[in-house]
Amino acid sequence: MRSAAPRWPYLLLVIPFFGTLWVPLYNHVEPTLLGFPFFYWYQLAWVPLSVLLTGIVYRLCRSKGGDV
Repeated sequence: MRSAAPRWPYLLLVIPFFGTLWVPLYNHVEPTLLGFPFFYWYQLAWVPLSVLLTGIVYRLCRSKGGDV
């Protein structure tokens, strides 16, 4: 019988969801980065951050013997 995986790492997956869902947080032009308005580079920055968080959750749940 396998031990139950911890449930708290799944809360890390909520961070990108709220980071992109709350539009007033990034609904402006300044500051620009390499000529891109904040609106664009903020959303693009969430792609690697989401991958990183998903990888962390996967490793934490997998190392404890949980089924992912």
